[in-house]
Amino acid sequence: MTQYVIEADGGSRGNPGPAGYGAVVTDAADGQVLAEAAEAIGVTTNNVAEYRGLIAGLQAVLRLGGEGVPVAVRMDSKLVIEQMAGRWKIKNEGLRPLALEAAALARRLRVTEWTWIPRERNKHADRLANEAMDAAAKGLTWKAGGTTEAAGGTADLMGGPAGAADLGSGARAPERARTQVTRQTDLLDAGDISGISAPAASIAAAQQRVKRTGAATGTGWAPPTRVATSLLLLRHGETELSLERRFSGLGDPELTPNGLAQASAAADRLSREPYRPDVIITSPLKRARQTAAVVAERTGLDVEVADDLREADFGAWEGHTFTEVQRRWPAELAAWLADPAAAPPGGESFATTARRVEAAGERLVEQYAGKTVLAVSHVTPIKMLLRLALMAPLESLYRMHLDLACLSLIEYYADGPAVVKSFNDTSHLR
Repeated sequence: MTQYVIEADGGSRGNPGPAGYGAVVTDAADGQVLAEAAEAIGVTTNNVAEYRGLIAGLQAVLRLGGEGVPVAVRMDSKLVIEQMAGRWKIKNEGLRPLALEAAALARRLRVTEWTWIPRERNKHADRLANEAMDAAAKGLTWKAGGTTEAAGGTADLMGGPAGAADLGSGARAPERARTQVTRQTDLLDAGDISGISAPAASIAAAQQRVKRTGAATGTGWAPPTRVATSLLLLRHGETELSLERRFSGLGDPELTPNGLAQASAAADRLSREPYRPDVIITSPLKRARQTAAVVAERTGLDVEVADDLREADFGAWEGHTFTEVQRRWPAELAAWLADPAAAPPGGESFATTARRVEAAGERLVEQYAGKTVLAVSHVTPIKMLLRLALMAPLESLYRMHLDLACLSLIEYYADGPAVVKSFNDTSHLR
């Protein structure tokens, strides 16, 4: 398991004054930079900025490694380190909410050390904080890799291509690539959908209306006149690959005992109104079929297998962690994170997956119009159906997170647009 190191800093030019923070996450084994974060935060104090830097670093590690991963925290703020280690009391009530937020994040990880380091050993985080403050002073917004963005476009403070970000292995990619490290589990097993969609013509017509008039005809405020089709989207339960946060596409791992328990909890909920489905459709992959089988046993329904609800094909990256891929295929990963049309080596792009999933949705809505359909699938297909319902661009995939065994619900109305009524609901797992 990767051990992470957070170095964080914050500064205020005036104390209080214009302030910003910086945080960098590295691999403890070789010092490789895995994530950077920085932001100008308006007028405040040094200590507030330092806490904000720590919080950003902890959040980045959670996105990279998930719950329970080991991390060492190193800062040149004696106050923050001693307070987080529990050796100093928090006397400034203005800092207490930030300290509580940082402590809550730290409890989700395994912090192996809280270490004070001299300022000269914290130069990377200090530089990021100053870059963010310098950008704000020019009316710009800091972007990963030293880029900044203004209202009219982008400008690169580092002399590289506008919008580029250093992924830590010599590759440069648009800033979105950096932010995509947030919740990489969403992209490791991202291809489960089984989505029902209103007839494709309805979606296309709505999209054209938006392009033509700048607004959809439906507002979402008025009550629907008739539900055409309800689509319940269930992500499969835990596997060994999802537990270890590895790319899991067309590989066929089985559910873990915990994954079977997650499927059972979902089945309990789906066996009762108002969620009880009329039809169960599943991806052909074993983890989805096992999840669907548990629900079928509880509801007494048969299961139909739909090949086009399978996960995206991650090609050569299958079974690798995000960090392993970043080291071995830095340029290809940068391109994949930056552009939905880019594919992993030997794999399938999100743009290609989108066409497959959209066709699956069209088929299902025609075949099961007016029914409640449960589609057991994977991250990518489920996200595809959700973003189609929202008429969102393909890039919106990078801004969604889906937990294992979560439920989402889309309803398609005969007289209006699709409505997303539930997203990433895991209340049945609590």
